[in-house]
Amino acid sequence: MGSYIPADTRETDAMLDAVGVASFDELYRQVPPEARIDHLDIAPGVSEIEALAHMEQLAERNTRFASVFRGAGAYRHYIPAIVRTVTAKEEFLTAYTPYQAEISQGVLQSIFEYQTQVCELTGMDVSNASVYDGATAAAEGLLMCLDRRRDAVVVSGTAHPQTIETIRTYCASRKVSCTVVAATADLSTDAAGIAAALDATVAAVYVQSPNYYGIIEDVGALAEAAHGAGAKLVQGFNPISLGLIRTPGEHGADIAVGEGQCLGLPLGFGGPYLGIMCADKGMVRKLPGRIVGETADADGRRAFVLTLQAREQHIRREKASSNICSNEALCAMAASAYLAALGDAGLARVAELSYAHAHYLADRLGEMGFALLSDKPFFNEFATSCPKDAAIIEEALAERGILSGLPLPEGMLWCATELNTKIEIDALIDALREV
Repeated sequence: MGSYIPADTRETDAMLDAVGVASFDELYRQVPPEARIDHLDIAPGVSEIEALAHMEQLAERNTRFASVFRGAGAYRHYIPAIVRTVTAKEEFLTAYTPYQAEISQGVLQSIFEYQTQVCELTGMDVSNASVYDGATAAAEGLLMCLDRRRDAVVVSGTAHPQTIETIRTYCASRKVSCTVVAATADLSTDAAGIAAALDATVAAVYVQSPNYYGIIEDVGALAEAAHGAGAKLVQGFNPISLGLIRTPGEHGADIAVGEGQCLGLPLGFGGPYLGIMCADKGMVRKLPGRIVGETADADGRRAFVLTLQAREQHIRREKASSNICSNEALCAMAASAYLAALGDAGLARVAELSYAHAHYLADRLGEMGFALLSDKPFFNEFATSCPKDAAIIEEALAERGILSGLPLPEGMLWCATELNTKIEIDALIDALREV
């Protein structure tokens, strides 16, 4: 507790004596009297019991849902207790990558392990230490591909709307042309539209799979089209889905980016989340942010350091391709602990259950008049029409402690994970009968 107790009078007097002054007024004599604050207008302290009761009253103002059938980029998954235990260790309570390798081997090793796990998960060659969130990763991934001859990007309109807006923001500040190709009627990427947009100025194509509507895209074909036009392919992915479907590496993606919230992070009112970013080895010197590498110290012992720093903003300054100079180290630690706790078989099981529950949910909703808006294969999200106004359905279910799918202009976007059991789904259907 010593770190949380302020200095006592004896310690204060010793410090004043060490700097050669008799009082704090003398210490601050160069500060004009009118600029000084001699006290803070803070209410008197309360007991621990009173503080806890007050916090509980504030928490009661939150809306709590017994069942959640909404995803759209943020997902409710089970978080093993070990994840919270590891991330609660005060040695890891930082968002930053350390510069002093000599005294930071534990944190650096944890980031190195995270990078290794991400590469194994995605089938890519190299990963950075993470960026702020999935949308940031997508925008940074596209900017990696720019060069003097190619200063345009093409984005599939089936990507998450907020990701598209983030990409547009990044492109606008860099004067990069950004073409968004609208989705087809079946909510999948318009491959013909993408191909038509490819010319000698396009540096990269961005596609998300599973896409915003849950559809599993034909990324391989899009990668071939991009490469045929001399462009790179950046794929956005759901990390959990890779326990069941082909990886970005298998599709031939040059860069893979994703939102890592589903890997051991709570919904948390929207953050902090985790931007996963990895690439093939040919792109390593354009990868933004920190990269931790393995080396040996003077005595030949295994050691970890920040590597390839010459490409970073704090060295290259205005010539750097990215201004990212931090990461989400604690969130990356949570993702690493989650993946380690589940292992390959556990991750595959979570993916299988999410897939199975979503398809059972789609079948039951179909019985209630919620028709699928696409016949394309989907992972754990899908869009349906609504037999009644989506806002009315959302409000009625909320009154029953159920968070519905996300209302869309054309219907509703539903989601299921391993936590949405058959019993929970059947209860949703019973509630819909009352709406």
